[in-house]
Amino acid sequence: MPGRGVHPEDSAVPVPAGGPTPHKEDLCNKIKEQKVVVDELSNLKKNRRVYRQQQNSNIFFLADRTEMLSESKNILDELKKEYQEIENSEKTSIKK
Repeated sequence: MPGRGVHPEDSAVPVPAGGPTPHKEDLCNKIKEQKVVVDELSNLKKNRRVYRQQQNSNIFFLADRTEMLSESKNILDELKKEYQEIENSEKTSIKK
């Protein structure tokens, strides 16, 4: 089965026609990445081990799957909220 690649219609976050700012584009990528993390963690079997990478190193520590899932969901919510704030600020600046 050939690889699908990335298509604009695959985007989970809408991108305005005027072109995204670099911060907004980065935020979209982080949201997509976080959605994958949440999906992967929620589809794991109960007995699977989850490891957390130590920041700025190649060391991994055993972590609790449910804690990691809830933490990942919180991060996703924060990213979505930040994206929504950017969207709202752009809409208000366009109206002015």
